[in-house]
Amino acid sequence: MAKSVFSNVQAGLPIAVFQLTIDYKADTSPLKVNLGVGAYRTDDGVPWVLPVVRQVEEQMAADRSLDHEYLPISGLQDFTSGAVRMILGDDSPAIVQNRALGFQALSGTGAIRLGADFIHKHLNGNVAYVPVPTWPNHYGIFQKAVQYKEVRTYRYWRAESRDLDFEGMAEDIKAAPEGAVIILHACAHNPTGVDLTTDQWKKIAEIVQERKLLPFFDCAYIGFATGDVEKDSWAVRYFVSKGIEFFAAQSFSKSFGLYNERVGNLTVVMNNADYKNRIKSQMELIARAMWSNPPNHGARIVATVLNNPALYKQWQGHIKEMSSRVFSMREMLYQHLKSLGTPGTWNHIVDQIGMFTFTGLGPKQVQGLRNRHHIYCLSTGRINMCALTTKNVEHVAKAIHDVVTTITED
Repeated sequence: MAKSVFSNVQAGLPIAVFQLTIDYKADTSPLKVNLGVGAYRTDDGVPWVLPVVRQVEEQMAADRSLDHEYLPISGLQDFTSGAVRMILGDDSPAIVQNRALGFQALSGTGAIRLGADFIHKHLNGNVAYVPVPTWPNHYGIFQKAVQYKEVRTYRYWRAESRDLDFEGMAEDIKAAPEGAVIILHACAHNPTGVDLTTDQWKKIAEIVQERKLLPFFDCAYIGFATGDVEKDSWAVRYFVSKGIEFFAAQSFSKSFGLYNERVGNLTVVMNNADYKNRIKSQMELIARAMWSNPPNHGARIVATVLNNPALYKQWQGHIKEMSSRVFSMREMLYQHLKSLGTPGTWNHIVDQIGMFTFTGLGPKQVQGLRNRHHIYCLSTGRINMCALTTKNVEHVAKAIHDVVTTITED
């Protein structure tokens, strides 16, 4: 047999969060719990299709005027304009003055990729800063896909006290070179669940302006974090009020439960409306070579909801329901650990926000959860709070208590 052109291809490392799900599915224990993948679950432990999404899908299926023609490269106009209004606010000066651009992308991942590529090609961007820790795909996009010369880090998580190292964060960002891209999690920081206060955001905005840096907001949890879009968008809107130019990658996976529809938008805020069409035209060329045209189905669902007051109000009730359940699971896990007398402080579980909690568990303890108790989570100790239910939270708390009291990390 002739030698194959593929013979020298080496197997890639498995992507941790997806491998975790494969391993979980192979586990036959009735006690198994998957705290890894970042998706919402009901108290019955199953995915939830939002009722308003079902309603709009039924309307779409019955609408004979809809077809499957290509969307514009920049996306469905009703979707991009609605997404921009959602994150910036209807009365945003950037919208009123026509200084905000929306461009449809393949979820938040695609929006970050599109923005990173545009900055690299047209703004001479070669240095990006990410928090420690951060969503691993930030490295995958800026370092591997777009090939920035440097992806540097700024301090964020303070392990010893399990909170934000704001002084370190501010110091590191202040040391960034002019023009550097600063990745900022708008709310519900992934993976720690630790967010900045409004005063801390104001300080970061001040540093960004002084150092002439380029903020890039990762906005994966707007609405989902607290159930309040305005509150979750506060940092982004504050940067607009200070006249700062920035990029914001929006995902509608969590807030609409549209995980497999890949619904995303890249919002760009500039200081002069004259730049808008030029930016859009260059982004169209980038998108044309990556995905050519974006998908319609999920974008049309989101657009219909965002542009219809009655449906929007219904959706607001859904995001409040989801965020409230997460808050209640945080409280229940905390109270169980407290009643068990689990060593250490666990108040960070209720102090953190959003889908994830950074427990502080080490790799050996995480392995102990899996081997002894059939509980699956990432080696970093990050757990998905949505995967906790009233039926399994006590089991999880007892398992955490067990590994903390019997397994010592190096």
